[in-house]
Parts: sequence; C-alpha cells; structure tokens
Amino acid sequence: MQNLRHYVVMAILVAIVAVLTYLGLDALELLPVAAAAQAGPIDWLFDLQVKLIAFFFALIIVPMVYSLVVFRRRKGETGDGEHIEGNTSLEVTWTFIPLVIVVILGYIGADNLAQIRRVDPQAEQIKVVGFQWGWRFEYPQGFVSNTLYLPVDKQVVLKMESSDVLHSFWVPEFRVKHDLVPGRVEDYRITPTLVGDYKVRCAEICGTSHAYMLADVKVVPQAEYDAWVSEQAVIAAAEAEAALANPDAGRGEKLYNEAGCKACHSLDGSQGVGPTWKGLWGSQVLLADGSSVLADEGYIIESIREPSAKVHQGFSPNAMPSFAYLKDGQIADLIEFIKTVK
Repeated sequence: MQNLRHYVVMAILVAIVAVLTYLGLDALELLPVAAAAQAGPIDWLFDLQVKLIAFFFALIIVPMVYSLVVFRRRKGETGDGEHIEGNTSLEVTWTFIPLVIVVILGYIGADNLAQIRRVDPQAEQIKVVGFQWGWRFEYPQGFVSNTLYLPVDKQVVLKMESSDVLHSFWVPEFRVKHDLVPGRVEDYRITPTLVGDYKVRCAEICGTSHAYMLADVKVVPQAEYDAWVSEQAVIAAAEAEAALANPDAGRGEKLYNEAGCKACHSLDGSQGVGPTWKGLWGSQVLLADGSSVLADEGYIIESIREPSAKVHQGFSPNAMPSFAYLKDGQIADLIEFIKTVK
C-alpha cells in the first residue's frame, strides 16, 4: 500500500511537471508566424514532439528528485539500502515503448513530407539561382528580380539551382528548407497563406559572406502579383531595347550591385573572389595559360557568358558562374560601367 501511494504521488507530479514544462516551452514562441500551407503539418508535428519532450523530461526528473527527497538517508541511519538485482520486464518495457514511439513518429513524418510535397498541376514556376552571396529570381515572363514576389493562396514551384557551392533556401515563416546542389535542379513547393514581407536566407555555410546572403520575399494578393509581373515584363523589354540603342553606365552600376557582381569583383583594386574591375577596360589581362588578352568588349562578353573560356591568372577555373541569362542590353550597360571604373 505504501508503494502504491508513492506511485500515485509521482504520477500526479509527472503530469503537473509535464504540463508546466509544455506550457513554458509554448510560451517561448519558438517558431515564427506560420505563413504557408506547408507550415501546418510541420507545426503540428513539432508541437507533438514538444509535448513528448515535456512528458519524458518529467518522467525522468520527477522520480529522480522524488527519490532523493523521500528516500534519502535519515539522520542516524547507518545500514545499507535494499539490494536490487534488476527487473527484466521493466527493461524490456522501457526499450519496447520508445521503439514504438520512434516508428510512429517516423510514419507521421513521412506522411507530413507527402503533404508538404503534394503537387498542384496549376502551380506557377519561378527559377531561383543561389550564388556567392545572393539570390536571383527568374520569372517565366522574361525578367529577373532580386525580390521574390509570390501570390497568396496559390502553390508556386521554385526551380532552384546553385551556380557555385551548396546553398540552402530558407524562409522561416514557410518552415520548409531545401538545399541547392550545384549541377542539379531542386523543386521547392510552397503555398503562401499570409500576405506580408519576409526574408529568404541561406541556411548552409557557403563562404565569407554567408551571413549576408539575404533577399526580400513579398507575398501579395493575386491581382497585385499579376499587375507587378506585367509591369516588370514591360520594363525589362523596354530596358533591353534602350540598352542596345544607348548603353548606360548608371544602369550598369545598378546591375553590378543587384546581379551579384559586387560579391566577387571590387571597384577599388582590392582582390576578391574574382579580379578587380578597377582599370580593367582596355588593359592586358594575364591568363592562366601564360598568354594575355585585351580587355575589350568581346573579352568581357565572353567572360560573362562563358567564364571558364579564358581563366584570369591567379584565379581558379569554374570559380565564376555563367551569367548567360543576362540580355545583350544588360551586358552593354555593364560594359559601359566597367569603362568608368578607372
């Protein structure tokens, strides 16, 4: 009877401590606001795991503390405690039950993954390119943006690839995180459910400026999204036509900052991941094979579209990704800007 009383008291204390632990962890708001349909299954599983953590924490701590307090050696006691050999049934039980729990969690995890990756045949596709150290978003309407615009309540497939090293696309409010592997195209499906501004960051250490590899994400109503896409397509077409007729260094400088050129090419003569642009135009460029080439329009165009065709001396081949997506007018603007960097 005395032993039963101890079990009942410990059971009550375990329940109390488990509830208080869960409520305490829940009050910390460990996750940011959920802003995508895919966040639902993930948050549900995360909440289930937090509840299990709270329960097992209480199941371990309460009996231990209870035993230290209730069964402590009293003043004047000098004898040895009761000798216990072990309990095979108990050991089998506490091995079997966790095994069952792990199998159940594995099944739930697989089911959640299937929900997250469920295909919508009407989903729009946007190409995402990760590079050291920035993001580029290419829309099927023929323009490129440094901000990812997404329509609310509609699934979008991001066709993701890396132009250099491993990166990882992560918007905490969307929950889903996915690696970008060089040489592969990865599908990332997301259905934004909350209009607002978010940040995409790289969650895979990818070099010296990894911490600053951020980009804006804007989730907007469908009508606003359609209007923005139409506007950007018109602007891109107009800029391409204007650039071919009249290249502009100002637009080239803007492109230098937005396309990721500044991550590798300095303007002050300092060496970066790639050669500096200071004094580049019209200079003799030493190549890895010992020859040299004049830095003229042809060389720069080739270096942008086929970076490994002529490797600059002192730099590794394949260090620069191809920027073949740039239109002729954009490259003309870049060349005009390079001419001004003396």
